[in-house]
Amino acid sequence: MGALKLGILEGDDIGHEIVPAAVEIARAAAEATGLRIDWHEIPIGRRALHTHGHTMPEGTLQRLGALDGWILGPIGHRDYPKVPEAVNPHPILRKQFDLFANVRPTRSYPDIGCLYDDIDLVIVRENNEGFQPDRNVVMGSGEFRPTHDVTISVRVITSEGSRKVARAAFELARARRKHLTLVHKNTVFKLGCGMFVDSCHEVAREFPDVTVDEVIVDTMAMRLVRDPQSFDVVVTTNMFGDILTDEAAGLVGGLGMAPGLCIGRGSIAMAQATHGSAPDIAGKGIANPYAMIESTRMLLDWLGRQRGIDEAVEAAGLMKRGIDHALSRPGTRTRDINGTGDQRAMVDGILAGMGAVSVSAGA
Repeated sequence: MGALKLGILEGDDIGHEIVPAAVEIARAAAEATGLRIDWHEIPIGRRALHTHGHTMPEGTLQRLGALDGWILGPIGHRDYPKVPEAVNPHPILRKQFDLFANVRPTRSYPDIGCLYDDIDLVIVRENNEGFQPDRNVVMGSGEFRPTHDVTISVRVITSEGSRKVARAAFELARARRKHLTLVHKNTVFKLGCGMFVDSCHEVAREFPDVTVDEVIVDTMAMRLVRDPQSFDVVVTTNMFGDILTDEAAGLVGGLGMAPGLCIGRGSIAMAQATHGSAPDIAGKGIANPYAMIESTRMLLDWLGRQRGIDEAVEAAGLMKRGIDHALSRPGTRTRDINGTGDQRAMVDGILAGMGAVSVSAGA
């Protein structure tokens, strides 16, 4: 087996701390399982603007296209200077590589401040259409202001885009508890959400072993708080998914516990924690690295299963054991999740858990 080629894109602010933490743990897991990884550091974000004159320097997309996947740290694009060279890389990367499905798991861990102890669900959010104006058109913008007091935002829903994200969600549901929930608002958006629902049901015929139900999005917002345990895999449109995944994160300790993996039809995937760049705590060593580390673990697991690379799946499993070990102890948890440690303590706790598992497995 050749080496996996993975990119390291630190992003902004706490990204310069949590991405190296994730890479450190992935390197250790790879070494323990015999997985070969060829790492490529690629500049992006505010530092790239200062050093290369652009937040996404020339040639970045070509370099990424030659990789198997990459780790993207949080991007603080809201604070970028208002110049043409300071672009938000997110929509460009998702569109360029057709990363149409954003897989966002929500899981409870004991003693970290979860509202429930038995949450285990995944929201699959459509990534490239919807209301988001920076990604729903090829040229121009999906949001415009024809007069000083009128603003118009267009929402784009296509049957192809809906079928693609539905199929990714059904495949995930088949591998889990075989239950898929469609979240929409076709009572109001009869055409847009109607097309999404119809397309999902079309794909459902390929997965007769998966139970399918539907929930209106406002009801879903309530039910996530009342009975999140009743959900397994949820699939929804872009903006609904963006909002619901943040709500779900609030159930299990906050955005520091919200990992994500962007996938598509091809063999490239992007690990991306769903939280922001948190400039207020950057450089203090207190940022919770869980979401970035778990996103990286998801990347190794996905690539391993897609390509039949057992070592990658084993490395992801070893990372999971280390994560579980660290989260079970206050001293190796950050303070936002009822811990007494800092970022370094959590990383060391994960590495210790991986070492303990490795010794035990070899005994």
